[in-house]
Amino acid sequence: MDSPKINPYAVLLIGVLSVSTSAIFVKLSSADAGIIAFYRLLFTVLLMAPLFLFKYVGELKAVSRRDWIFSLIAGIFLAFHFILWFESLNYTSVASSTVLVTLQPLFAFAGTYFIFKERFTLGALTGGAVAIAGSFIIGWGDFQVSGQALYGDILALAACALITGYLLFGQTIRKRMSLMTYTFIVYFNCTVVLFFYVLIKQESFYPYPVNEWINFLMLAIISNLLGHTLFNWSLKYISTSSISMAILLEPVGASILAWWLLEEKVMAAQFIGGAIVLSGLLLFVADPKKIKSMLHKRKQRVH
Repeated sequence: MDSPKINPYAVLLIGVLSVSTSAIFVKLSSADAGIIAFYRLLFTVLLMAPLFLFKYVGELKAVSRRDWIFSLIAGIFLAFHFILWFESLNYTSVASSTVLVTLQPLFAFAGTYFIFKERFTLGALTGGAVAIAGSFIIGWGDFQVSGQALYGDILALAACALITGYLLFGQTIRKRMSLMTYTFIVYFNCTVVLFFYVLIKQESFYPYPVNEWINFLMLAIISNLLGHTLFNWSLKYISTSSISMAILLEPVGASILAWWLLEEKVMAAQFIGGAIVLSGLLLFVADPKKIKSMLHKRKQRVH
């Protein structure tokens, strides 16, 4: 595997900062969850289409049947991830929803262990366990507030499972495709799934005021093109579990933006739980054995 010209962890950080805006744009919208997700992906595909058709369309001939199937499954997972997560924001706060939806290590640890035989050090497992414990504190705090908030937390957790499945399937095929080809195929599949979902649910495709269209467009440009696309690029060099742990930083940025722009208050349980989740992330990243292992793998890739 070629060594990347850009530090993949720096790229991953930009991706995390970009997706931190996602919940804010969703909260600012009054459209149905399916509509928000559909236009987010449709605008993303439309923005990518000129470059893809001009430079990368020829790569479609080399895509195997297996990779087409896996790309379709990844697109389905991504579509329903967006639907459930956007719906969760109608019931719970930005802080709770983003913490729970980014708690992917709960599923990524199991997935990468059983599918890719990836092993984890005691420090990494401890960090994941601490992060998961923080999520339970958040859920308990929301349950004390209202059952509706807890329902939103459950939707966010389900969305978390789906995005992890999306990343796991993506990890198997990303290494065999260019970033543009892989991303365009998956986003296109996701858009088609969302289109039929909206039709079945009989949600209205139009009309919407100008500010709604701006929200849809910003979700496509900032959250997708600068967020999820950079995650897809990172999949070639960083494992799903490492990306999942880094994405735990998203709730920090999202909560600050929600406090500043939406005047959402962070409850004690959300603050404590979020701090524990972040501590778990730091334990995972600071694990010296894991760092040594990652450096060894990067050295092997260079040679």
